[in-house]
Amino acid sequence: MAAGDEQAFVQLYRKHQRSIYRFALLMSGSANIAEEVTQEVFLTLIREPGRYDPARGPVLAFLYGVARNHVLHSLKKEKNYVPLSAELTERNAFGESVAPEDPFGDYTRNEMIQLVRRAVLTLPPRYREVVVLCDFQEVSCAEAALVLDCAVGTVNSRLHRGHTLLLKKLRAAAKLDPTSTPAQGMRCFA
Repeated sequence: MAAGDEQAFVQLYRKHQRSIYRFALLMSGSANIAEEVTQEVFLTLIREPGRYDPARGPVLAFLYGVARNHVLHSLKKEKNYVPLSAELTERNAFGESVAPEDPFGDYTRNEMIQLVRRAVLTLPPRYREVVVLCDFQEVSCAEAALVLDCAVGTVNSRLHRGHTLLLKKLRAAAKLDPTSTPAQGMRCFA
């Protein structure tokens, strides 16, 4: 790809585009920001292929790092978090339509997913990014450390603190709505 092989770029794009889009969506809560960030990540790869150094880690970690920087820049520009759109309850995280098989069960599950996503969006960015990477994107703590350019222990600490904050927010939401219960594990909402 770095040598200008268009097919190699297309293959790389197809392999990682969804992961980058989903990461940006979960970090920002905005489909528009996620689309812009995804586009910018791959344009960066086209414009400056030399920025990726295979000695520093896998290409996906590099792409997440570029996406992270773009998302944080976008959020700073906006100065507020954009809520997830209602259309995500009818579409999955990739924008694909989904038909519910069990409307009542899916409704409850979708409500819980939206509750967790909203709670994640309220986390400070340093906790949000590790929760999104490790829990939603299923990136290992070592890979997250590469993306965030910090120690694995820092990632573990932030992840623990992020989970603690999320649980506190979900419990508070459950007290407001006695029919709901906080999530037992984050990975089931990815």
